[in-house]
Amino acid sequence: MQLKIMPKKKCLSAGRVPLILFLCQMISALEVPLDPKLLEDLVQPPTITQQSPKDYIIDPRENIVIQCEAKGKPPPSFSWTRNGTHFDIDKDPLVTMKPGSGTLIINIMSEGKAETYEGVYQCTARNERGAAISNNIVIRPSRSPLWTKEKLEPMILRNGQPLVLPCRPPIGLPPPIIFWMDNSFQRLPQSERVSQGLNGDLYFSNVLPEDTREDYICYARFNHTQTIQQKQPISVKVISVDELNDTIAANLSDTEFYGAKSSRERPPTFLTPEGNASNKEELRGNVLSLECIAEGLPTPIIYWIKEDGILPINRTFYRNFKKTLQIIHVSEADSGNYQCIAKNALGAIHHTISVTVKAAPYWIMAPQNLVLSPGEDGTLICRANGNPKPRISWLTNGVPIEIAPDDPSRKIDGDTIIFSNVQERSSAVYQCNASNEYGYLLANAFVNVLAEPPRILTSANTLYQVIANRPALLDCAFFGSPLPTIEWFKGAKGSALHEDIYVLHENGTLEIPVAQKDSTGTYTCVARNKLGMAKNEVHLEIKDPTRIIKQPEYAIVQRGSTVSFECKVKHDQTLVPTVMWLKDNGELPSDERFTFEKEQLVVADVSDDDGGTYTCVANTTLDSVSASAVLSVVAPTPTPAPIYDVPNPPFDLELTNQLDKSVQLSWTPGNDNNSPITKFIIEYEDAMHQAGLWHYQAEVSGTQTTAQLKLSPYVNYSFRVMAVNGIGRSLPSQASEQYLTKAAEPDTNPTAVEGLGSEPDNLVITWKPLNGFESNGPGLQYKVSWRQKDGDDEWTSVFVANVSKYIVSGTPTFVPYLIKVQALNDAGFAPEPAVVMGHSGEDLPMVAPGNVRVNVVNSTLAEVHWDPVPLKSIRGHLQGYRIYYWKAQNSSKRNRRHIEKKILTFQGSKTHGMLPGLEPFSHYTLNVRVVNGKGEGPASPDKVFNTPEGVPSAPSSLKIVNPTLDSLTLEWDPPSHPNGILTEYTLKYQPINSTHELGPLVDLKIPANKTRWTLKNLNVSTRYKFYFYAQTSAGSGSQITEEAVTTVDEGKEEWKKEIVNGSRSFFGLKGLMPGTAYKVRVGAEGHSGFVSSEDVFETGPAMASRQVDIATQGWFIGLMCAVALLILILLIVCFIRRNKGGKYPVKEKEDAHADPEIQPMKEDDGTFGEYSDAEDHKPLKKGSRTPSDRTVKKEDSDDSLVDYGEGVNGQFNEDGSFIGQYSGKKEKEPAEGNESSEAPSPVNAMNSFV
Repeated sequence: MQLKIMPKKKCLSAGRVPLILFLCQMISALEVPLDPKLLEDLVQPPTITQQSPKDYIIDPRENIVIQCEAKGKPPPSFSWTRNGTHFDIDKDPLVTMKPGSGTLIINIMSEGKAETYEGVYQCTARNERGAAISNNIVIRPSRSPLWTKEKLEPMILRNGQPLVLPCRPPIGLPPPIIFWMDNSFQRLPQSERVSQGLNGDLYFSNVLPEDTREDYICYARFNHTQTIQQKQPISVKVISVDELNDTIAANLSDTEFYGAKSSRERPPTFLTPEGNASNKEELRGNVLSLECIAEGLPTPIIYWIKEDGILPINRTFYRNFKKTLQIIHVSEADSGNYQCIAKNALGAIHHTISVTVKAAPYWIMAPQNLVLSPGEDGTLICRANGNPKPRISWLTNGVPIEIAPDDPSRKIDGDTIIFSNVQERSSAVYQCNASNEYGYLLANAFVNVLAEPPRILTSANTLYQVIANRPALLDCAFFGSPLPTIEWFKGAKGSALHEDIYVLHENGTLEIPVAQKDSTGTYTCVARNKLGMAKNEVHLEIKDPTRIIKQPEYAIVQRGSTVSFECKVKHDQTLVPTVMWLKDNGELPSDERFTFEKEQLVVADVSDDDGGTYTCVANTTLDSVSASAVLSVVAPTPTPAPIYDVPNPPFDLELTNQLDKSVQLSWTPGNDNNSPITKFIIEYEDAMHQAGLWHYQAEVSGTQTTAQLKLSPYVNYSFRVMAVNGIGRSLPSQASEQYLTKAAEPDTNPTAVEGLGSEPDNLVITWKPLNGFESNGPGLQYKVSWRQKDGDDEWTSVFVANVSKYIVSGTPTFVPYLIKVQALNDAGFAPEPAVVMGHSGEDLPMVAPGNVRVNVVNSTLAEVHWDPVPLKSIRGHLQGYRIYYWKAQNSSKRNRRHIEKKILTFQGSKTHGMLPGLEPFSHYTLNVRVVNGKGEGPASPDKVFNTPEGVPSAPSSLKIVNPTLDSLTLEWDPPSHPNGILTEYTLKYQPINSTHELGPLVDLKIPANKTRWTLKNLNVSTRYKFYFYAQTSAGSGSQITEEAVTTVDEGKEEWKKEIVNGSRSFFGLKGLMPGTAYKVRVGAEGHSGFVSSEDVFETGPAMASRQVDIATQGWFIGLMCAVALLILILLIVCFIRRNKGGKYPVKEKEDAHADPEIQPMKEDDGTFGEYSDAEDHKPLKKGSRTPSDRTVKKEDSDDSLVDYGEGVNGQFNEDGSFIGQYSGKKEKEPAEGNESSEAPSPVNAMNSFV
């Protein structure tokens, strides 16, 4: 009968059909074979094949390239949106689209600014079958700003104190890489004591005299722009109080030191993070970095654990001397509480970090392309997960599906679109968007409805040759829509193929499981669907198998004789075999002794190396056979060479002269294996306390066979011996008999004794217990004794066992105690222990600071003073004072805003501090609290104060509208931060001629209540540049600039007219005058009438037709040589001045200022009165490509608490003075030239440091 192949709902395995094109229908969808000829003929919706990353940071010195590539049939056209609106690239001469693709190239190297093209871009690829869209591509130029100028005072510390050197690099895009070096560009050594934190600061757990130096320099490397910035050097001096003589001590107050803590040994305290607990949030798939840095003396060691869990073994890494814990590829399962423990000989503290892992959307099942036949059904499934759960939305051809044209074959069910009875008009590209607050996923999937007659893709008249009794596979790759049925025939008369003999696969392949001679012939494959029929003929030939009828035989020969192996092959007469020989499955040695004679391999003058397995391999194009034989070479047994090896183990171990604390061990050495024994190593095992663990005991010379061994009390000893020679160490000997020494009193007492209170009314005494080896006998106990330091009480003692902690209850709050812990056992007491001092538990302070005063320094800075609280009311270790302050009301708008409290902490007994980063013209409230180890005391009464007016920010926008022949209208929005009451606006403007030269500057004052102004009596067809800023009573704010052109006088010129083909979208204008403004009008005439639009443009300046090459003039060459010599001299002078560290006149005035904490304020911009020279901000250069005429708009200086305090928002010195700089920027006056905020590139040598 005829054999048909009908389509099924699932695809069979093709494991038995290698390298064969096949087609299967999966979930009612067609799969299009990857046949080039087929793909050229089939229409296909667009598919995005390449696009720029979602967050695209560009180099502002290079052209911007935004990639968008797509495929489809017919080839798709491309369009772009920018910030959600159509981006017309024809209107921007700097923007071009790459031919044949959607990739945009923005030429900013010749002109233009990268900031102009910041925004969100999206590409659309469209053809007649639908439209595919790219991700939202956010374009941002990289930034590497300069370091703000700082005045850094030398730091003087006592030996052993903690220290934090702040870095605070400028905020760049992307963030810089931080590292510390000295003036010689050498990395500063780091260790468990000195290390760099994740924020870039340099932390000292305790300082040593060798830390004294004047060149602690923080560097920030901006990789994107290849620039490196450096902070001004920080000077640190470490001194010992014991070294100060009376004269120095009399003239040096405690407040001149970096901190006031004693340099004696102390338990750990965390430098970062603060408090006992903190929170950390990380995204799934990122690297989770947790950091704990502690100070203390001796230097604390950091340990990490995860509460109620274990750290993942293969994903956990420790950095920065275990101060940083990193977990890679973090997932939701890594959420939980992580605890870092800082420990030294005097105590331990811990900090708990609560980690929450969120997740941006990620695919569970992304939608896949569908190819359907008319009338078929199908589904698009889009499933994603995340934390929080992402929202799924659908688009069709880039339009939200809710507002897209209705399709009756389409039904939306959440994350699934169901298609039924589709038609060709149902073809489209669907987009699935899965988004949550942490990101989004966008996937394009098309539905392509095809109606195609059958096609057979296998080449016609293909010849298949198969060895008899093996499977034969005849291909019939096909395509059609609807899916065709396949039939096979054999012979010219179309004899039927029977299912019991043949196997027909769903991909159209015909399989003959066991091919015989009579299987030879012509086979025809026929494919049919309702649109037509196709057929193809292939041919099958069956060949005889290749056989080895005479195989090589096993041979034993003597050295020097000749041997031969025979290999006779029979094969199909139409096939040409090749015969090759292998030795031990490799090629034969390249040696003339190996020859081939007809069907034989001959080996002459056989040597020992010729022994092995010889294999004859016969190959044809269809099969391969082989046969093997072993050759054994007989030769006299050679004299064995000496054996050099490690010694044999010693034996016969014996113990003699057994005393309480010594014993004599003897043994017999083993064979030295031709290498003399140099020494014996003796080890012991304590079967009572550490069974199975061997320890080093002693070693003796290789000539000795006895050793006198010293023993410890109450240990059950066993000994073993190992011998060592020049080759290595022997195996251990058998263990000796056991010897139990007598018990004795302990030799040592517990270590790490300390007393700290966990509650206000207790004292917790802890110690490190003795191990079993140190106990020296049974019945190990501890005598714990304590008494108040300042009282006359007798010692109170208790005896405890099997513990390392004892809690004394009912103690007064925060009282010093003397503590000692003594070991004892059944044999007696250990020596008298050392006495240590501890404290009972702390309680919260009882009294609030009084007499709080506020001195407003300027519009952004205030100084706070308060009286200290009585020491007895603190009830614990004084940690410092904490100021809470918040902005309660805006003085200009008088409206309530959300109250956000800020906190600054001042360590030690400081009674005043600075509040930086205040907002001008605002109403503030504050209170002060004292802090001890237990927490905060009560708050002082709230104190209110007001900040004065400051200069405003730049106007929010400036636009020029309605240009006429002699007038321009300006519209603007007020400053977003007026910082006071606006008094007026200042407008300055000047004309610009065709060679970009600036004309006279006109200054105009405008009332503060205006947002629109018209300038009249301007020149016709002239470009003007405008400078605009606002003013308050405090001064002028930052300015905003704009340019505009007045229109051409139409009365002087007649309109010229050109007729353009209606299908064109551009037209070139010729014969224009250089440096002239023109008005152009484009009109379209149709059934609805005549419609037109106008625009104004200006041609460039004329170029001179002939120029003199001044580079060849003698006077020019001489002038250039003089300039080069002058620049060289200036560079040498600058380099000498910088190395000598000379002061400038203004800097000398600053050094002479009476108050080192408060710098004078500039009256024009309200910033600190610090001055900087260009040398201080000079970056390290490395091949900067920044054009000389590039400009980058300077940004307003933002006040940051990070510059001033510690605690939540800042870092302060322990004496309350702040570390850092508080400065502002002011834009230069008009016509002073352009200034770039981008730093030049570093020198080549700097590139190897990070």
